[in-house]
Amino acid sequence: METSAAILQVAIILIAARVMGELAVYLRVPSVIGEIVAGIILGPTLLGFIEAEGLIWVLAEIGIILLLFQVGLETDIGELADAGSKSVVVAIAGFVLPFITCFALGYYWFNLDLLVACLIAGTMTATSIGITMRTLSDLGRGQSKEGRIILGAAVLDDIMGVLLLAILFNFITTGSVDIAGTSKILLFMAVFFMIAPAVAKSLSYMVNHWESTSEIPGMVPTTIVSLVLFLAWLSHAIGIPQLLGGFATGLALSRRFFLPFGAALKADPEFSDHVHAQMKPVIHLFTPIFFVTVGLTLDLSSLDWGSVFFWMFSISLACVAVLSKIIGALVIRDRFARKFVIGMSMVPRGEVGLVFAELGRHTGLFNPEIYAIVVIVIAYTTLFTPFWLRLFYRYYGHLLKD
Repeated sequence: METSAAILQVAIILIAARVMGELAVYLRVPSVIGEIVAGIILGPTLLGFIEAEGLIWVLAEIGIILLLFQVGLETDIGELADAGSKSVVVAIAGFVLPFITCFALGYYWFNLDLLVACLIAGTMTATSIGITMRTLSDLGRGQSKEGRIILGAAVLDDIMGVLLLAILFNFITTGSVDIAGTSKILLFMAVFFMIAPAVAKSLSYMVNHWESTSEIPGMVPTTIVSLVLFLAWLSHAIGIPQLLGGFATGLALSRRFFLPFGAALKADPEFSDHVHAQMKPVIHLFTPIFFVTVGLTLDLSSLDWGSVFFWMFSISLACVAVLSKIIGALVIRDRFARKFVIGMSMVPRGEVGLVFAELGRHTGLFNPEIYAIVVIVIAYTTLFTPFWLRLFYRYYGHLLKD
């Protein structure tokens, strides 16, 4: 591709992502849905104007890494302790049940390959808590009892999701379910998560000092992006997903993350907030490129819409994905209305699910039909959850008043 053509395509992607994202928010739909639709319009499904390759693919990969950095940065370990045991139960049940039921559906009922079924199941364990918490905040329930439980469960969900992603990545790269390989990769992860946050936290103190003495603006975003990309490369070099480099960096710079071996490296909430503010424009520049690329990689025009498999699997997967999250919340001891709304709030897969789906597409594990089914189910759960919550609180919100 000529340089000028690549520059034009990146400009079109950024503009289309912004326009469709704004339109989605205006229609009270998560912006990520609008950005995926932008990719569908620009890609082979409709216009066929842009392909996800070359420079665009590199920018999308950076977008994924920065997305996981944001997830880590916004992860508050203290929320688990604050929310109590109910959050832990909801997170574990809402993680295990979708994995088991979606795996059984794909492997035993639809006879999919073992690794394909595992990755689909992994995709359905995710929870996009940002969409739910935005909806609860709009309804004035962000700091409610169920809101705190949901937030705490989401923290643990993110951590378990990252661990599962690393394990599945090892299965995919080796081509088999290897217990010894899994043990090795978990050991590498443990070492990485001891070293990477220490490096990130130590460098953050130097960056904080340098910024106050530097006469050149942009110290924080330049050094933090460089650090994120370096740790992403390092994680890939030792055989774990490069996304974990971004997650580890964000986690180390979050407000309440601490290192057990260094009181001198305690969290600095003010600097964490400063990093968050400085990095927001960078993250908002690159992550939409990833979501547009998801739409670019979908070729809905080539799908067999009359396929019985397509409709049976997509509908059954959506049903199992929704019900397993709701049932996972019913195991805690609380009034039924609160348990039900917590379960509904854990349903949207959103950005995290798309990261899993993209891993399947990029490694060739998902064929175009499976990839389209997974993305459609993710979009469905992400799109309709805010509407379910608004309707629930409108008619049954009085049952939750303490």
